[in-house]
Amino acid sequence: MKETTLDSSLDSILIKLGDFGRYQKYVFTLVCVAVVMHSMAHIAFVFSAMDIDYRCKIPDCDLAESQYNQPWLNKAIPFKKGRPEKCLMYVPSAIDSKNCSTFNSDVIEKCDQFVYSEMEDSILKEFNLQCENNLWKLAMVGTVNNLGQFFGMMISGIVSDRYGRKMQLIWSLVLCSLCGCIKALMPTYELFLIFEFLDAGFGCGSYISAFIIGVELVGPNKRVLTGTLISSSYPVGEVLVALAAWMAKSWKLTLFICYIPPFVLISYTWLIPESIRWNISKGRIHDAKDTLRKIAKVNGTHISESDLAVLDSAVADLTHCTKTSLNSDSVLMAALKSKTLMFRFMACCVSWMTCTFLFYGLTFNSVSLVAGNKYLDFILTALIEIPAYFVCNIVIEKYGRKKTLIISYLLTGSVCFAFIFIPPAARWDRLIVYLLGKFGATMSFTTLYIISSEMFPTSLRNSFMGTCSTLGRCGSMLAPQTPLLATIWEPLPLISFVVMSGIAAVLTLIFPETLHKKLPDTVKEAENIKLAPMVQY
Repeated sequence: MKETTLDSSLDSILIKLGDFGRYQKYVFTLVCVAVVMHSMAHIAFVFSAMDIDYRCKIPDCDLAESQYNQPWLNKAIPFKKGRPEKCLMYVPSAIDSKNCSTFNSDVIEKCDQFVYSEMEDSILKEFNLQCENNLWKLAMVGTVNNLGQFFGMMISGIVSDRYGRKMQLIWSLVLCSLCGCIKALMPTYELFLIFEFLDAGFGCGSYISAFIIGVELVGPNKRVLTGTLISSSYPVGEVLVALAAWMAKSWKLTLFICYIPPFVLISYTWLIPESIRWNISKGRIHDAKDTLRKIAKVNGTHISESDLAVLDSAVADLTHCTKTSLNSDSVLMAALKSKTLMFRFMACCVSWMTCTFLFYGLTFNSVSLVAGNKYLDFILTALIEIPAYFVCNIVIEKYGRKKTLIISYLLTGSVCFAFIFIPPAARWDRLIVYLLGKFGATMSFTTLYIISSEMFPTSLRNSFMGTCSTLGRCGSMLAPQTPLLATIWEPLPLISFVVMSGIAAVLTLIFPETLHKKLPDTVKEAENIKLAPMVQY
């Protein structure tokens, strides 16, 4: 793989200082903690806006403290698949207050008072969002969250480039937490949505900043491992959210549990260093050298001033590259005229939308589709991501990016299709199959990150990948709406996953195999990437 002078200079210094020494482990641990906090804030809406079990309150039968289950319930309320309808009841004909057994089952009416199955709470209770006509309002919370991320991602990159990765990490999460705490106190659904948008918009850039800080500090031989461990920190946060919601049974308390801890990240101003590469890109060579000296001191290694002097030449090289990039307009025009790159780019955009749709769709639906303990189901669905990350890193190096991506899509689509035919009574069979679907979606997401960063020319790589990633947010915005499809036809959410998986698998055939291939620097090299020489890492 071709490296810039900056990359090769820093890598040689980091190897000398220790690939993953004591200082890197210290910073890496703090970064993982930040990712866990980001995950908790990012995914909390799944439980604050979840649907809960309730039924009609039967006049003269249900008292103030009535339980959800009653011996006379099947006489008063119509049942569907063994569960009482949420908003329908039979019209009472001659109520007997002792046994509540006389109802006219030929006449059904809607109700406006309800009895809940457990003490659990969500905004459904707070803002009176019961019944199917309000189900879209619950789904809209997830869509607004992802809409906030969509716009936030556009701004966070500018903020990160101007003010640094560390400042982006700290203040994006602090402002996200502030909005999250305010959100828990909002008196109306509309105000709740506004702060849902704001907290997602502020917090979305923190994961990328944390990832960059964590990976850049280690040597090249440890980057795959540290990248995988940082990715694995995200499902840890998901698990903690589910545990908090499970114990609290209150959406407000759950939000406070998720959003208060990130305020401690203000201390990261003094506890973690700024990205070395960002410091160099801004001409802050002195700060970059100070960080490297600190690594050497804590790791118990030595670095000479002559070793650090190579960074000075990196600045001149970086300046030259910046001037060269000003001519990227001609490269863009050449790319736009290339049918190969344009087909590849459009297929990549669809793949990103599919990946986010599958990944987040399966995550959000886990609290309602698997038909078990919603908290345990969500925890298991989150934990399956961790082995998927590690397996993916092994498989893509052995079988290549393209085959891994196709197999991941087909695995997700096939198990979602199989899930439709498994009866609800077979809980563990349903859960295992569902987890396999999430496993495949996680692998496809991870693989797509890699292959989309390797198949475009250098001068357009960031912009093309950024565009694909941004458009991919359309998939994550649609994902929270999938439960609405079940109101039309119950298997429809899963069928949508099957169809999208199949389309993406076919489109992946357009992609080149990039395993051990030199990164393309020009449009022509990108077009002929199959012919590129093999590079051993």
